[in-house]
Amino acid sequence: MTANRRFRRVVRIGPVQVATYYDGRGREKHTAACTAPRCGFSTDYDSRAAAELAARTHRCPVR
Repeated sequence: MTANRRFRRVVRIGPVQVATYYDGRGREKHTAACTAPRCGFSTDYDSRAAAELAARTHRCPVR
């Protein structure tokens, strides 16, 4: 099942993009996803600060 999410407040911190969206139940969520090839890092958070912290401290395992 694919989710059609509209991301807003998208910022890029290094190779990681942080964005805000509403989940299927109408709650505001924040995601951090790495755009580097073959990295695969992507997580959802309840707070924007947690997503930005994850983006700042992320280190890609594949280089």
